[in-house]
Amino acid sequence: MQAKNQTFYKNSIEHLHDELLWLNHIIFNYVSTARSANVIQKFNNFSGFYISDDEVDSILNQPDFLGSANIVTQDNGIAVPNRNLIEGKISASYDNGIYLSLNDLRLRFGLTYFEYAVFIICLAPQLDARYQKLYAYLQNDLSKKAPGIDLILDFLSGTPEERLHNIKFFHPSAPLQKFNLVEKVTIGYETVKVLGFLSVPQRLTFFVLENQFVEPNLEKVLRLHKPLSFDSIVVSDNLQTQLKDLIKELVPANGEKQLGTMFFLTGREGSGRKTITRAICSELNVLCGVVDLRALKRDPESFRDRIRLILREGILQPCIICFDNFETLQQTNDSDKFLLDILVQELREFGWITVACSQNPMPSELLDDLSVYPIELPFPNYNQQKELWYLNLKRELGDGDLPEIAMLPQRFTLSAGQIKRSVILANRIAQIRSPLKYQITKEDLFASSRIQSQPQLSTMARKVKSNYRWSSLVLPDEQMEQLKELASHFKNKNLVMDDWGFATKLSLGQGINALFSGPSGTGKTMAAEIIAAQFGLDLYKIDLSGVVNKYIGETEKNLNRVFTEAERSNAILFFDEADALLGKRSEVKDAHDRYANVEVAYLLQKMEEYNGITILATNLSQNIDEAFTRRIRFIVEFPMPSLKDRRRIWDGIWPANIPLATELDLDFMATQFKLSGGNIRNIALSAAFYAANNGQIVKMEHLVRATKREFQKIGRPCGKSEFGKYYGLLFN
Repeated sequence: MQAKNQTFYKNSIEHLHDELLWLNHIIFNYVSTARSANVIQKFNNFSGFYISDDEVDSILNQPDFLGSANIVTQDNGIAVPNRNLIEGKISASYDNGIYLSLNDLRLRFGLTYFEYAVFIICLAPQLDARYQKLYAYLQNDLSKKAPGIDLILDFLSGTPEERLHNIKFFHPSAPLQKFNLVEKVTIGYETVKVLGFLSVPQRLTFFVLENQFVEPNLEKVLRLHKPLSFDSIVVSDNLQTQLKDLIKELVPANGEKQLGTMFFLTGREGSGRKTITRAICSELNVLCGVVDLRALKRDPESFRDRIRLILREGILQPCIICFDNFETLQQTNDSDKFLLDILVQELREFGWITVACSQNPMPSELLDDLSVYPIELPFPNYNQQKELWYLNLKRELGDGDLPEIAMLPQRFTLSAGQIKRSVILANRIAQIRSPLKYQITKEDLFASSRIQSQPQLSTMARKVKSNYRWSSLVLPDEQMEQLKELASHFKNKNLVMDDWGFATKLSLGQGINALFSGPSGTGKTMAAEIIAAQFGLDLYKIDLSGVVNKYIGETEKNLNRVFTEAERSNAILFFDEADALLGKRSEVKDAHDRYANVEVAYLLQKMEEYNGITILATNLSQNIDEAFTRRIRFIVEFPMPSLKDRRRIWDGIWPANIPLATELDLDFMATQFKLSGGNIRNIALSAAFYAANNGQIVKMEHLVRATKREFQKIGRPCGKSEFGKYYGLLFN
């Protein structure tokens, strides 16, 4: 049971009430002193244009204005509430675990007693309109409803020497203005100089009233997130231990925080940089405030002001500020360098612990001004992705049966966020299929994973949809075995590289690359489509002749765009017409020869870095440089089909529903015409259209006519020796 003369505050409002009573006595005493000294001007016959003595007296004499506070007489003879009693109750409140927002603000920003008193004086008009009248009265101007620095100095300075000393607390680098705890306001047309008028920002007014919200000016660039414990995320034990030990060193048990400290997290998009940041926040028991630097830099004029507001928000919440898309300030142009300098300067003077998330390595300039701890985050490996799939499915489905997930990280390289969204989307797909009783299937997860890959390759590549299976491809046994080995390597890549540890023996070359060579129509593209269909991946066909650019450096840029987007898309890359770039390296005679060789080397580098499947196709394998072929894992030669294979192609080319005449002589077609599978497909399709237009059934005459058109297209003669006994059908 609390005593009648309570020794601590029950809540923030009770404390605020006592601080305002203290201010009321300051004002009451100042009014009395000013009147006796005839400082306040008297106006007659100007009612409504000034504050009269009677109006002020009506406020001062209200029962609640001075209250029944414990009054003490100062050395200057002025009676005020007992400051020691207020401070004692504040201390006792903290001892009893009671949060006091106003005093908490004083502690967070390290305010002196004078600065704390200034804040209360400037805060009062935001809470009670009576203070606006009182300040206007004391400043002899109805428009001056905010306290001027001159009036504040009069309130809080006992001697002229003390008054001059206290002016320093209003300097722009002092906490009150540095942290935007007070802001200058313009009164009428008056130009605000050193001794201006001050007000407390709305954000801080609501903070004192225990109403937390993000500064409205920051809503589009700052998002708050709850912390995540290290136990709830997927991160290596080694990194987790390092971060926890580092945090303990930076924030000792006494709670003192080391200023100007930054974690610089480097990693590709989806490597878990923001997730790690939220785990760091969990160790410090604070929120995570993520700032989009890409959006912030769009308005460079307000960049410094908004950075200050953001860092102030970090103290108010409190939260660790995470600067996302930091690479946008790591450009070479002067404007970005200038913004980076501003950010570093403000962090040095303002922040305690911040985090930078970038896809680029840390700029060395940061070390000159901040205590920076660079941490490189690898993209989640196979086992980590498998764990992420399990955790998200468990979270979404609870105790329900989990679908098979082992194949998912083998086929799709996804970030933690993408995996989370894939599971949610798969759940929605399952609900659409069966609203009343549904269950996520492996196919649902494959479909949602393809959507999460979000391929952006359409500007330089064409997505190929496959309807083929292994049974559709006709090749000699040796080539078929090679292709299935390629598929097997991709299927078991994670087992060999991650589980068995082969990745530790290889710095590059963990992906699968292959060279398909052979004449047009022999099945190179079909083979790529079949492999993509087997693993449920998108296949993108890139014409290298369109990527190669005559301007120096442009080819490398185009290749980088292709591989970067492919990495995000989990796509199989199929480079057609590869001989456009991969010819034998030339002797360097001029700059163009040198850069042509550089382009080849760059393509090799990107292929080795790419973690998926890259397939190159060429019609002229003899023109490919030997140094290039030595770095290709699979080289598959697609020969022109033999008689036996051509017969198999003719048998398998027809859809199940097409009407075929019984007299079709497919033995003749296979024996007489030594064509590739692509040519055979074209002939069968043309014959079907001839039949559809005449007789509704595919006959031998349709095949002969279609073969004639194909021969004309490829420049082969259409004589009797070619068409034999069916030569006469050419003229029907």
